[in-house]
Amino acid sequence: MSVVRKACVGVLMAASLAFFAGCTHSHVDSDAGAPPPLKVEHVEDTKVLSVERPDKFPLTAASEYSASTELKVTATVNPDVSRAVPVVTLATGRVIEIKARLGDEVQKGQVLLRVQSPDISGAFSDYQKAVADEKLAHTQLERSQQLYGKGAISLNDLQVAEDTESKAQVDVNTTAERLRVLGVSQNDPPSGVVEIRAPISGVITDQEITNAGGLQGLSSPNPFTISDLSRVWVLCDVYENDFAAVRVGDTADIRLNAYPNKVFSGRISNIGPVLDPNIRTAKVRIEVANPGLMRPGMFATATFHGLDQKEYAAVPATAILHLHDRNWVYLPAGGNKFRRVEVIAGDMLPGGAQEIISGIAPGQQVVVNALEFQNSVEQQ
Repeated sequence: MSVVRKACVGVLMAASLAFFAGCTHSHVDSDAGAPPPLKVEHVEDTKVLSVERPDKFPLTAASEYSASTELKVTATVNPDVSRAVPVVTLATGRVIEIKARLGDEVQKGQVLLRVQSPDISGAFSDYQKAVADEKLAHTQLERSQQLYGKGAISLNDLQVAEDTESKAQVDVNTTAERLRVLGVSQNDPPSGVVEIRAPISGVITDQEITNAGGLQGLSSPNPFTISDLSRVWVLCDVYENDFAAVRVGDTADIRLNAYPNKVFSGRISNIGPVLDPNIRTAKVRIEVANPGLMRPGMFATATFHGLDQKEYAAVPATAILHLHDRNWVYLPAGGNKFRRVEVIAGDMLPGGAQEIISGIAPGQQVVVNALEFQNSVEQQ
């Protein structure tokens, strides 16, 4: 073989080795950049629980319970404005003593405050002058009648005396009425102090006066407002979509947040004719007899009962587990497994049962004692 041919064969062999080396290197790099193969992992359902002996936990079927539809809304207790009476005085002056305070329960005729008033002094002065003038006019009339009987005076003089006595009596009545309007009686000892009394029995729900404060009659704020709280208003907002469940004259159940176990009955007396344009609600007024527990400003819940009947499920109260501010029941899921299902519980029913508004349907099987079941699962 010639030298040239050997050189050509060498070049071809070197090119072949380089080609195979490049292919091998490209194949390795391609495998190295590929994503790892997918691995499917099965996540266990945390709401499905297993027990070793499911026969230890008896089951019961949810019964069917029929009840009228209900609407529950938040509400507040307010005084009945028709039973709120302002304490009014026409006398002007300075307060020298206050005998009642905001929140006090008072009786009709009880003294609330004492006011030193020049109006009273002037009214007493006018009344005493009118009494003196009337006494003189009456004496002159009697004398005129005697003289007229003896022919000593004319009929005209007698009539003038009678007219003077009549006008004097009018002045007495007028000044006595002025004293009464100012809050005192003509039979009281003359004084510059007037006692302002409660016009009705009730609770003082507003106070606008302090010691040494001034009163300017009707031009100043009312010193007190007394409310009769034997009956109160419960006011709530009802959305326009729920108006069908609210009718004037129907009764509503009231529960106070302070006394959730006590139920008060009230009558719907008014549904606001105008809606709030921002939240699309109308004010509903419920009149309730107050046994003494209701105070203005208290929060409450009003429940309205509709005319339509709706079917609900009912289970024993022990079948409901209260966990993390939620209610749960356990349903059999086959074999030794049970599924935990969230439900919305309603009112308690006779016989230890409880209403289920949503979550399960009548006829479904549930564990009778959910708490015992939960404890057994945690101990496994």
